[in-house]
Amino acid sequence: MFLKGIKDKFKRKSGRTLLKQLVVTPPPVTRESKGIRSLGCIVDLDKFDKSELFFQFQEEFSLQPNAVKIIGYKRFYDKNSPYSTPVFSDKDLGWNGEIQNSYALEFLGREYDLLVNYYDEDSLLLNLMSAKTKARLKVGFKEVGPTYNDLILDTPLKDFQLFKKELKKYLGIFKEI
Repeated sequence: MFLKGIKDKFKRKSGRTLLKQLVVTPPPVTRESKGIRSLGCIVDLDKFDKSELFFQFQEEFSLQPNAVKIIGYKRFYDKNSPYSTPVFSDKDLGWNGEIQNSYALEFLGREYDLLVNYYDEDSLLLNLMSAKTKARLKVGFKEVGPTYNDLILDTPLKDFQLFKKELKKYLGIFKEI
């Protein structure tokens, strides 16, 4: 038990080191044109469990059927429990900040025009996922700050409809939709 605690501490330290590097030099994005054609969502399922609402972006932004990808974060989860959304957790953090979860690796393997960071807690794994995701534009909440988000919306986490309305408004201003 004692050695497991030390091992977890070193994993977190190496994760924070990688996160600092990713903030300074984010992963390159090859998509440079305007417009939203693909959208990724990182959702904190501990605080907001209605992940199916994010598929409303598909209709709202006139996206293709498979253009919206969602991944959820739970601090602790049971691998045997069925979740409607692919899930990752703190125990999926490996050495050197590597994420050891097949769902997370699949999510990170794609490029997005827009990444929605739907969490308001400064968590190592959530921030690591956000920093590692290749996205042209990242949107999130003020509690996380401008380090991981290009556009910051000041809305309550529980009010998804207001978030969606504000996001659509600002994407219209930026001529993205």
